[in-house]
Amino acid sequence: MLSRRTMLVAATALVAARGARAAESGVSAERVLFGQAAALEGPAAQLGIGMRDGIQAAFAEANRAGGVRGRRLELVSRDDGYEPTRCIETTRQLIEADGVFALIGPVGTPTSQAAQPVAQQAGVPFIGPFTGAEFLRDPALANVVNLRAPYFQETETMVERLTADLSASRIAILYQDDAFGRAGLAGVQRALAKRNMQLVAEGTYERNTTAVRGAVLAIQRGRPDAVIMIGAYRPCAEFIKVARQVRMAATFVNISFVGSDALARELGPAGAGVVVTQVVPFPRDPAVPAVARYQAALQAQDPNAEPGFVSLEGYLTGRLAIAALERIEGEPSRAAFLRAILAGNFDLDGFRLAFGPQDNQGSDTVFLTVIQPDGSFRAVSRLGAAAG
Repeated sequence: MLSRRTMLVAATALVAARGARAAESGVSAERVLFGQAAALEGPAAQLGIGMRDGIQAAFAEANRAGGVRGRRLELVSRDDGYEPTRCIETTRQLIEADGVFALIGPVGTPTSQAAQPVAQQAGVPFIGPFTGAEFLRDPALANVVNLRAPYFQETETMVERLTADLSASRIAILYQDDAFGRAGLAGVQRALAKRNMQLVAEGTYERNTTAVRGAVLAIQRGRPDAVIMIGAYRPCAEFIKVARQVRMAATFVNISFVGSDALARELGPAGAGVVVTQVVPFPRDPAVPAVARYQAALQAQDPNAEPGFVSLEGYLTGRLAIAALERIEGEPSRAAFLRAILAGNFDLDGFRLAFGPQDNQGSDTVFLTVIQPDGSFRAVSRLGAAAG
C-alpha cells in the first residue's frame, strides 16, 4: 500500500502537471482553440464568412489526420459587424470569455486597428488579418503576423499596369471613408507621385452603406480613364453599375479586400472587364499544389462550396497556423507559436511565405484578375483592351 506521503507527492505532481498543461489559455490536452472576430452579417459578411470557411477547411483537414500532436484545432467565430467599437467588445469576449489561444482571420482595417491593441495587451497572437494596412506591417507589433501583401504593393501594381498597359493618364479613386479607404488612398497617391501624376478626382462613401451616387458624380467630373476602388463588394458593385448607366468610360480596378466572388455576383452582366488585384493564387487552378489541396479540403467540408479568393486566403492562413504549431517543441505557448512563425520560411505546397525578426509579412506577391462576361475570373499578367 502506498504511504500517505507518497500519495500526497503523487497528487501534488498530478495537479502541477495539469496546471502546466492548462497554463496557456486555449490549449488543453485535446485541443487548441482559435478565435475570429469578423463581419458575418451585413454588407461585408461574405468576407468574414469566406475567411471562416477557409480556416475551418484547413483545420478540418488537419484534424482528419490526427490534429497537431493529437490536439484538435477548433475555431470560434463571432460577428463584429465590421464596426470598430463592436469589434473591441467581440475581441474581448473571444479572449476573456472564450479563452482562445490566438486570434486568426480578422477582417478589415478599422476593425483591426481597434482590436489589435486589445490582443497585444492580453499577449494574444493576431494572425492573418484580412487587410493590407501598412500599420500592421510594423515589426514593433510583436503579436501580429501578416500572410498577404500590403495595400501599397497592390496599389503600385494597379498604377503600374494601368499606365504601362493601357496608357492611362487620368486616374480617379473611390474609397471607403475610414482607415481602410485612407490606407488605399495613400498607396495610390504614392504610386502616382512616383510617376509625377496626381488623381483627377476623388469620391468617398460611408462604411456599411451603398450610398455612392454622389461619388459617381464627383468622379465623373474628372473624366477619368481609370477608377481605382478601395472598398467592399456591395458599394463597389453599386458604383460600377451606376457609373456604367451614366456612361463613364473608365477601367474599374478593385483592391483584393473587395471580396472578388461576391463582387462578381453583385455586378452580374455589369462586371465584364472589371479588374481585381489578388494576393493569393487563382482558386480554381489545381495546377498549383496549394490550390489543389485547398479545393479538396473545401469539398470535404462542404460538397456544395465553391472555391473563392477569400476562402483560399483563409485556408492558407489556417495552414500557416498549423505549420507553426507543428514546429513548436514541447507544449504550445503563445510566445513559442509566434517565434515559430517569425523564425523562418514556410512552403505551403508552392505558396511560399518568408518571415524574419523584422519582417512580419509572409508574402509580397500580387496577382491580376479580370471578370469575364459570364461572371468568372481570368488570371492575367497584363491589362488589355478587354479590361476596359
